[in-house]
Amino acid sequence: MNSFYRTESCGALRANHERKNVKLSGWIHRKRDHGQLLFVDLRDHYGITQCVVDPASPAFVILEHAPLESVVSVEGEVVLRQAHLVNTKIETGEIEVKAQLAVMLSQAAPLPLTVNSDEPFPEETRLKYRFLDLRRPKLHQHIVLRGKVIQFLREQMQSRGFLEIQTPILTGTSPEGARDYVVPSRLYPGQFYALPQAPQQFKQLLMASGFDKYFQISPCFRDEDPRADRSPGEFYQLDMEMSFVTQEEIFSILEPVLRETFLKFAPDEWQVSLENFPRIPYEKALEEYGSDKPDLRNPLKISNLCKLFHNSSFPPFQGALKKKGTIRALKVPGLAQQSRQFLKMLESWALEQGAPGLGYILRKSDKWQGPLVKFFSDDEQLELTREFSDIEGVGVCFMAGPCKEVEQFLGKLRTYVWKALNPEEEKVFKFCWIVDFPMYEEDPLTQSVVFSHNPFSMPQGGMKALEKISPLEIKAFQYDIVCNGVELCSGAIRNHDPEIMKKAFLIAGYADQEVERQFGALLNAFRYGVPPHGGAAPGIERILMLLCQVPNIREVVAFPWTQQGKDLLMQAPGPLPSARLKELHLRPLSS
Repeated sequence: MNSFYRTESCGALRANHERKNVKLSGWIHRKRDHGQLLFVDLRDHYGITQCVVDPASPAFVILEHAPLESVVSVEGEVVLRQAHLVNTKIETGEIEVKAQLAVMLSQAAPLPLTVNSDEPFPEETRLKYRFLDLRRPKLHQHIVLRGKVIQFLREQMQSRGFLEIQTPILTGTSPEGARDYVVPSRLYPGQFYALPQAPQQFKQLLMASGFDKYFQISPCFRDEDPRADRSPGEFYQLDMEMSFVTQEEIFSILEPVLRETFLKFAPDEWQVSLENFPRIPYEKALEEYGSDKPDLRNPLKISNLCKLFHNSSFPPFQGALKKKGTIRALKVPGLAQQSRQFLKMLESWALEQGAPGLGYILRKSDKWQGPLVKFFSDDEQLELTREFSDIEGVGVCFMAGPCKEVEQFLGKLRTYVWKALNPEEEKVFKFCWIVDFPMYEEDPLTQSVVFSHNPFSMPQGGMKALEKISPLEIKAFQYDIVCNGVELCSGAIRNHDPEIMKKAFLIAGYADQEVERQFGALLNAFRYGVPPHGGAAPGIERILMLLCQVPNIREVVAFPWTQQGKDLLMQAPGPLPSARLKELHLRPLSS
């Protein structure tokens, strides 16, 4: 590196550069005035170098009064630090630069947030001054890691024969499960483009066009409510599609790509499971884990006790079974050894979740004890011992009621009680596939049949399944990848038969004319010969959230929006001048 402004970066100098005259440029990260000497930490994209400034040096006049985050250029000689002064926390910690000259390149105004610490600031401040926030070392490194991960993913896909192809950003509306962002047309009054929720139709059209393996790092736009793991606006995914493939063949591509990515970029103290990703059917995931996003580091599983208690006299169990509900239980090793205070904490938590309480039994002194034991017969207690073992210290928590409510509650309890018993997080990434998703589900408001996942998926059993099986019992060739309780990826084998597609949409309430209107290009392409195909789309931000161990997507996005869907930095959304509204054939809102 040799330019007008610098001969080295602030992260390059080592002991072997001793006595070399160098020129550095960067931001003043920190200053320490020790009376006879001024120490200045100079920071750029590559690292930090300590500069030492003698009051007799011409550089002292410039640097003494320079505010933090001012941009300066410093010239001087590289000198070794004394052994006891070596800073092992930075790569340049063996040396310092004895400053001789300094030039102020850009003086900083008073700072609205500190850059040289991780001191928390309100989200509004951080996003309004994101350019300052991004200078903070931790966030800066998150964005550096993002670039490296994307580059690595590209290399992984290209090495497997995938071709990177960009698909349109302005397109038509599509029912992907969320609201579209729409763009008014200037040339066609009253008509609108849409930003793609995903490149779904385009990547399928690429397969119809004869491109065998496609991928891109694709932006996706969804006008939906924000969540910690999804930005209100845009996000990016590794979008991929393949021709002439089965579900297992797609698995054989994606598993090593994700495993290798995590092996390369996982934090030093973290491990990556090297076993093949387990395949867990959707219904089994709900039954055993209470979630279709199970964290496999947690060994607790839920048991179905409907058969065991089919003759129970316990009123809550009787009532649940009469209403075609369920009785489930969570086995918790060590629960009986916990304090009464711990059990009261679980009971309070259950009430906060809307449950009437927490029913449990505990294995102590070779017998079951606890609030529910008196309601169980000797035979039922014997069966419980066979089901959950007679190991001292085991606890069993019960829940009865509608299946969905019971699954959700015990799924949350499974997570809560495991974290309470194991406050030190197991530092390993464990993956699994969730497979055999239902093709349809019942809308809770209208009781109508709607798509449950991806409307372009092939139903298992094809046309015969659509004609002979109840819609809510049809499975689809749909799958997710889950890592440590986070959904990383969704995908499917696609429906490539026009007649099966029409039938599938008809069941979900779409008439033929509506299907032709919304998906005419796709259907038309399929009429001219299309290979069986499928794909998936791992989320870039969710991969990074795991790798960086951050709870919110904003920590791995350079310029995110607020939770309210606003870009405070660029002041968007904002009004348009009346002339622009007229050009777009739009009327201003009345005041």
